[in-house]
Amino acid sequence: MKPVHLSVALALVVAAAAVAPATLAAPPQLVAPAVFAKAVAQKGTVTINVHVPDEGSLAGTDLWIPFDRVAASRARLPARKTTPLAVYCRSGRMSAIAVRELARLGYGNIVELRGGMVAWEASSRRLLPPGSG
Repeated sequence: MKPVHLSVALALVVAAAAVAPATLAAPPQLVAPAVFAKAVAQKGTVTINVHVPDEGSLAGTDLWIPFDRVAASRARLPARKTTPLAVYCRSGRMSAIAVRELARLGYGNIVELRGGMVAWEASSRRLLPPGSG
C-alpha cells in the first residue's frame, strides 16, 4: 500500500513541476543611457529615482524613493513583481544598492542606468531640475 502512495505523490510532484511557472527572476541589467531611455519609454515601465538629495530627475520618472528606504517604501512599489522597473541615481552607487534591495524583494525585471544621471547628461540627454519630479 505504501509504494502506491509514494508513486502517486511522486507523479503529482512531477506533474506540478511541469506546469509551475518559473519563479527565478532575471538578474538586474546595468545598461547604457540609450538602452535606459528605451526602457523608460516603454509602456508599463515604472521609473524610479533613488538619489538623495534631489539633484534632478529624468523625464518620465514615476517615483522618487531614497536608495536606503526601498524596503520601507514597498507599499509605493508595484504590486506585480514582474512590472518592469528602471532605476537610477546621480552616479550609479545608490542605484546599485536600491537594485539589490528590489531584487531581494522579488522584483525580477529591472534595468539600472550605468553611470546614473552623470552618464545620462554626458550622452547629450537633459535632466529636469531639482524639485520638478
